[in-house]
Amino acid sequence: MTMLNTETPSTLHPDLDRYATEPLVRAFVDDQLNAVAAVQAAAPAIARAVDLAVPRIRAGGRLLYLGAGTSGRLGLLDSVELLPTFSWPSERAVARLAGGEQAMFVAVEGAEDDGPQGAADLLGLQPTAQDVVILIAASGATPYVLGALREAKRQGCLTIGLANNPGAPVAGEADVGILLDTGAEIVSGSTRLKAGTAQKITLNTLSSSIMVKLHKVYGNLMVDVKATNAKLRRRSVALAQRASGADEAAAASAVQAAGGSVKLAVLMLRAGLGADAARARLDATDGNLRAALGE
Repeated sequence: MTMLNTETPSTLHPDLDRYATEPLVRAFVDDQLNAVAAVQAAAPAIARAVDLAVPRIRAGGRLLYLGAGTSGRLGLLDSVELLPTFSWPSERAVARLAGGEQAMFVAVEGAEDDGPQGAADLLGLQPTAQDVVILIAASGATPYVLGALREAKRQGCLTIGLANNPGAPVAGEADVGILLDTGAEIVSGSTRLKAGTAQKITLNTLSSSIMVKLHKVYGNLMVDVKATNAKLRRRSVALAQRASGADEAAAASAVQAAGGSVKLAVLMLRAGLGADAARARLDATDGNLRAALGE
């Protein structure tokens, strides 16, 4: 039986357990650079995934993430971070993890081997042809993820498969396969290391690029941030200042009048509009602040 790249013992550090602390730490840190290189090599595939996903999401589709173990937890993390960062509705970024919610905190042994459950979990989300299903598996052959992938294809969803091994069926069977060839782990088989890092970078890049294409960013400013705490409320005012050139008091007043919406506040300040008129203009441009400003 051929051993997967991610499970093959590394030839670089056969005496890892004998290392002094600083060389040990450096070995782990330096190995992460391979994760970055793997994602860089996959950039064309990630770009293709973005371009195919955006029309479906614009048409009302959702981002659906399915994975097991570390891969599933990273998918869940990406899904929940879209709300505070981009005000993306939580019902439109949904994750399912092999073993259920409890598997986020405690490993559920054997759950990843259940292909029918992966299909059932996907069906439980009532998928439509507008949905974008992101399937994540370091090995690329996790039965739970493959079950979800095959059901997603039957439902007509766009499927994006992330895997860390060449020839992996999760990437090969998906509409867009993203190979993150991170190779052997410094601790043999521990894909929570650079394989997981590569997955995290890819998910960040994929979802953030989709959000930029959906006009959630003005320039490089996070103008659709959802201010759910004091830190983000301060950030909202600072963002409104930067994008509008207004002073702090004016920016704070506009953000308050805009119900916390930075994007709306910026348009109010820059165009001299009230909240209702600014909202109508934004709606007319599908939330595109740059177009609403006539830029």
